[in-house]
Amino acid sequence: MSVLLPSIDRVELVAQGGSMDPLTLIVMILAFFGVVTFLFLVFFVAAYGKLWLQAVTTRADVSVLSLIGMGFRNVDPRMIVQAKVMATQAGLDINRKTGISTRRLEAHYLAGGNVANVVHAIIAAHRARIDLDFDRAAAIDLAGRDVLDAVRTSVQPKVIDCPDPQRSGKTKLSAIAKNGIELRVRARVTVRTNLAQLVGGATEDTVIARVGEGIITAIGSAEEHSEVLENPDRVSRAVLERGLDSHTAFEIVSIDIADIDVGDNIGARLQADQAEADTRVARARAEQRRAEAVAAEQENKVRVAQNRVQLIMAEAEVPMAMADAFRKGHMVAQRGSGNGETNP
Repeated sequence: MSVLLPSIDRVELVAQGGSMDPLTLIVMILAFFGVVTFLFLVFFVAAYGKLWLQAVTTRADVSVLSLIGMGFRNVDPRMIVQAKVMATQAGLDINRKTGISTRRLEAHYLAGGNVANVVHAIIAAHRARIDLDFDRAAAIDLAGRDVLDAVRTSVQPKVIDCPDPQRSGKTKLSAIAKNGIELRVRARVTVRTNLAQLVGGATEDTVIARVGEGIITAIGSAEEHSEVLENPDRVSRAVLERGLDSHTAFEIVSIDIADIDVGDNIGARLQADQAEADTRVARARAEQRRAEAVAAEQENKVRVAQNRVQLIMAEAEVPMAMADAFRKGHMVAQRGSGNGETNP
């Protein structure tokens, strides 16, 4: 006991300003580190003990330093540990270099990604034997797409109405065959997610627009509307052969014509409208010609009146010329043989 603890005389010596015994100094330093270690263990057990024990028992490969560092990096350790546990239990690769490592999960969390959603999506893809690694899933999530919903749509195809009443407010497409008969069509498009083109690929609106355009084109190329009514699948085949799902986030599985109704005879109505327009044009031209004839008649009447005026003026000049001739002696009045003629 005298060896381990300083005696009362030594303590009094230290209190009086004497030098401390080296053994006492070592004991005090060890006691200080022991207290610090004890407090650290208490803090660690209180803050991360349950998570660390969960990671150890499930072999999730989450170290003590990683848990402590998450607190300083403002990362939710509970979410990271749960994600690692789920990945481990699902049989995914959690290798620190090539797999779903703790550092990758932290980086995705700090980037604003949904760690739990990404891990769930990778597990679902792994169970469905779909090739989806962590980097691609994280990129899809950071791009603003729901990666878990994309995997579910890839496993279980999704049905889209064409046209979609919620987007366009229309329930059917209107297409006209070559004989002028209108057909009103409603189609259902079955699609599944194309994970390889999900980032940067076109959305559902583009698929609906392309399918609608293809249906209208296919019906418009038919000679008779009855051909479409007899074989609606010809429209589906024609649309599928055009490869409308290129550069989109979806792969078209099938296009089914759900409903076809016969509409108006647009060709006959257009012909009637054209005939009425032609009639109006002909009437306008006839009215123009009639107005031109009336104007020409009025011009002729004016010319006749002008000629009459000139004739009257000419007739008025004859007596004056005769009187002038008499005065100048150019004309002499002679009696004729009784016929009333006057000879010059």
